[in-house]
Amino acid sequence: VVILYGILSTLWNILNRNRRSIALDLKHPAAVNVILDLCQQADGLIEGFRPGVMERLGLGPAQCLAANEALAYGRITGWGQDGPLAQTAGHDINYIALTGALHATGPAERPFPPLNLVGDFAGGGMLLAFGLVCALFEANHSGKGQVVDAAMIDGTAMNMALTYSLFNAGLWRDQREANLVDGGAPFYRVYKTNDDKFICVGAIEPKFYSNFIGVLGLTDDPLFASQHNPAKWPKMIEHLDAIFAAKTRADWVRAFDDAEACIMPVHTLAEAPDGPHNAHRGTFAHTKFGVQPSPAPRFSRTPGAIHHEPRILGADTRSALSDWGVPDEKIERLIETGAAVQS
Repeated sequence: VVILYGILSTLWNILNRNRRSIALDLKHPAAVNVILDLCQQADGLIEGFRPGVMERLGLGPAQCLAANEALAYGRITGWGQDGPLAQTAGHDINYIALTGALHATGPAERPFPPLNLVGDFAGGGMLLAFGLVCALFEANHSGKGQVVDAAMIDGTAMNMALTYSLFNAGLWRDQREANLVDGGAPFYRVYKTNDDKFICVGAIEPKFYSNFIGVLGLTDDPLFASQHNPAKWPKMIEHLDAIFAAKTRADWVRAFDDAEACIMPVHTLAEAPDGPHNAHRGTFAHTKFGVQPSPAPRFSRTPGAIHHEPRILGADTRSALSDWGVPDEKIERLIETGAAVQS
């Protein structure tokens, strides 16, 4: 069962598409030497071990930058390369907890994790990608590489910059569902419809708010006369809850179809790929491994594409090492000694 799960998790992991897979045992000195040889040709390297592991393997920044002084050496961890928690285990929910992001997310009763989007992907993977590209750009000018220390806790804090700006200015209350964009405002919130689906409202600007209450027939209602009066928000929300619960999601989509009020249906994972806008843009791709997001962002001259699906670990050890210039006899010796694995 464990082996089967491992194969499935590799094959179905969209994050690994368009990549070939080389399997090397980094505890084997010959495999370490292969990595150092590859570093001589590489622009960048990414590692995700706990601090100190790559150094113990003989593949730390000192060794890799000695092989290629222009190398961009990317490190991704939860807590960063130093600090009292650097060696502590953790997950996305833990990293975002210490930055205030988790406390600010969810209903008033208690926080809930925003999937693994805030710390893991936005504050982790995308932060590392941006940092690595910046290091590569700088290396093109200086000829010098450097280490990129991308910590999810740092990336999460960076993503909270606007929220902290509002907090410092006294415009953000340190509680959930009490602020402009955390569900506390009646005009920036999700409402349940009578078919157990949801509609989202983002009518922040005055003209959108005017259109919003206009469609609902609330233009002359004194309760809705003052948009930015937090004291009235709970009553406004209670009233809107009842209004939206009276019709289906499709009814509300039709009602707001021609009104610029920033109202949209909340699509499920199953619904999203076939929504008209997503279908038109090809935002999702239908493949033999199921639906998956298409490559983004979009480039005018060198557009992205799904060239091949995720590969089984070590599926391309021979061909990829060969393409990097490793002699065939050396590749076979690596496989025979267990330093490399060809699936």
